[in-house]
Amino acid sequence: MQPTGRVGLLQIGQVAERTGLSLRTIRFYEENGLVQPTTRTGGGFRLYSEDDVARLEVIKRMKPLGFRLEEMQELLTLLADLARTPDDEALIDRLRMFHEAASARVRALREQLAVAEGFAATLADHLESSAR
Repeated sequence: MQPTGRVGLLQIGQVAERTGLSLRTIRFYEENGLVQPTTRTGGGFRLYSEDDVARLEVIKRMKPLGFRLEEMQELLTLLADLARTPDDEALIDRLRMFHEAASARVRALREQLAVAEGFAATLADHLESSAR
């Protein structure tokens, strides 16, 4: 990859490599307003900052928990607001609600995983019985 020519800025391919997200996914998040490149080169190439990459990492971590795009946008805005005013109780309360929602979704995923593991174990038992 070619260097960006701007210190600390990454081209979309570099961001994709760092985050494990596809170029298409990054563009989708851009189209939906979740992340915007910090700037573009004269040739129109997207350039992303470390803050942009951090936003994509948050999005990536929310996705498997089933958060909708609107919820992702709300949390990203909330986190940016909290960075500016960390003692704002209303913001902290909203963050607490996101934490509770994320925790509930993690519990639900653990329950699903337990069911799936039980099913896989049952199939393994059947295979073992058939091999005898």
